[in-house]
Amino acid sequence: MAKVTAGVAVSHVPAIGVAMDTGITDQPYWQPVFKGFEFSRQWMKDNKPDVIFLVYNDHCTAFDASCIPTFALGCAAEFTPADEGWGPRPVPVVKGHQKLASHIAQSVILDEFDLTIMNQMDVDHGLTVPLSVMFGEVDKDDEWPCLVIPLAVNVVQYPAPTGNRCYQLGKAIRRAIDSYPEDLNVMVFGTGGMSHQLQAERAGLINAEWDKQFLDDVSQNPVAASQITHLEYLRETGSEGIEMVMWLVMRGALDEKVTEVHRHYHVPASNTAVGHLILENHE
Repeated sequence: MAKVTAGVAVSHVPAIGVAMDTGITDQPYWQPVFKGFEFSRQWMKDNKPDVIFLVYNDHCTAFDASCIPTFALGCAAEFTPADEGWGPRPVPVVKGHQKLASHIAQSVILDEFDLTIMNQMDVDHGLTVPLSVMFGEVDKDDEWPCLVIPLAVNVVQYPAPTGNRCYQLGKAIRRAIDSYPEDLNVMVFGTGGMSHQLQAERAGLINAEWDKQFLDDVSQNPVAASQITHLEYLRETGSEGIEMVMWLVMRGALDEKVTEVHRHYHVPASNTAVGHLILENHE
């Protein structure tokens, strides 16, 4: 049977991708950001999954105001890096696992979670930056080290799903993966965040104290994290802090008790806080 072995929470700051793509990661500004991922990259080599189920949000590339699915599951054979206005990132095409994705779609929908099924979808920095920081530089003519199933969550246009809804969806995804008959090592990524606001009077807001408590709760007290309201995210973490509900999909897919094997938090990267956790399920 397929098995969820670990979860990864990681910010998807677009400037991180730009730093990697332009070869400036060794500059003093960027060194501490990437220093925190050195352990992660070795850990990924040592624990390479067969499939990553990657929860992210689209930034008006695959979707716009004409169509805003709350949860969109990628069931295609491959997903092309999106052109976000300055050309697509020079990274490989993302290859999917269609059989597992279709199984998850059937299981989760029959478990009474409505999904939008995407048989064609470009993927932007929300998905490719987490792969880059965890695997390192991968040439666009090569392949990512494993297959990826994308789940795009709407955290751009109100109303976004609640943290609890995301947490419960993660549990449904875990049930789906557990029931898949092929032996697969599956990891679940929750991306986005941490605290940041990109516009208006509070542009540049970063709440490090709140972020660190959230890291604690996601790791060891996920039910408490799942009860955080939209209003608290907005008030304490800025308008883009709502992205952290996506971490709760990942956390719902893990065991109740997990082992935290790595944590990284750094301010700033661009005008945001970078947060990162690696959580392993108990055997």
